[in-house]
Amino acid sequence: MKIVLERAYKHLSNDKIMYFLINKFQHKIDWGNRYNSNYALSIANLIIEQQISFKAAITVKKRFSKLIDGINSEEIIQMTNQELQSIGISYRKADYIKNVFNFFSTHDADLESMTDKDVIDYLCSIKGVGEWTAQMFLIFNLFRKNIFSPKDLALINSIKKNYSIEKVGKREIQKLTENWSPYNSIACLLLWESIENQIFFTDYN
Repeated sequence: MKIVLERAYKHLSNDKIMYFLINKFQHKIDWGNRYNSNYALSIANLIIEQQISFKAAITVKKRFSKLIDGINSEEIIQMTNQELQSIGISYRKADYIKNVFNFFSTHDADLESMTDKDVIDYLCSIKGVGEWTAQMFLIFNLFRKNIFSPKDLALINSIKKNYSIEKVGKREIQKLTENWSPYNSIACLLLWESIENQIFFTDYN
């Protein structure tokens, strides 16, 4: 992973804005901080993260971890939605989380050997798992290096601020991701750090 990051930083440095973000944040990047060998739990945590703030997600994930400590997948599946709601998970997300644990209790595909597209298609067959969740799983659990999620609002807002682009559409995303390829995932890590810390290229130049 360290070698991939070093190569990524070298490649991305050709973009002056990425060069700025690398200098600001490379010491803070921890690509493995959301990895979990339990795929169901990893995706459950990503479902918790859907459409809530980063800080709120951390709080709910900690509560979820405490709630399921010491119990197995079957026991999680048997939990009531009310139990999950009691820690700040919505009724719909409670259903989705149980769907995920149920799916992985009956499926055992070798995701690491699949292409990015096949992983996305496979995971999106689970009710409650959409493209964004599958893309985050590719980045943080399978460490695929060339993933960009155009529906991630934090990424889009970070691009707007750093690149002074008022409207970030398909054309703008295609141009940027082509330049960042084959290290779009690492570009995402840097853009997320930027928006989380409210440090932008435009504020320093």
